[in-house]
Amino acid sequence: MKPETTVRRLGVVGIVVADRQSMARRVNEILSDFGEIIVARTGVPYRERGVAVISVIIDATTNELGALTGRLGMLEHVRVKSLML
Repeated sequence: MKPETTVRRLGVVGIVVADRQSMARRVNEILSDFGEIIVARTGVPYRERGVAVISVIIDATTNELGALTGRLGMLEHVRVKSLML
């Protein structure tokens, strides 16, 4: 049996960007760096709240998920939550 860190699982990453103007480029760069684990991505500006909401479906190991969410979570004005299924 493979160790848990090498097992690929489906997951969902939710991202809320509070300062879209200054953070969009950096968020997109990070997502591009992890393009090989991204299955689908949807982004919606939520103007009433002044944020952008991005949902990303991934096929990844827990280490890959941690690397992605860790880099995104270090950005100012960006909140990230994830779930592995």
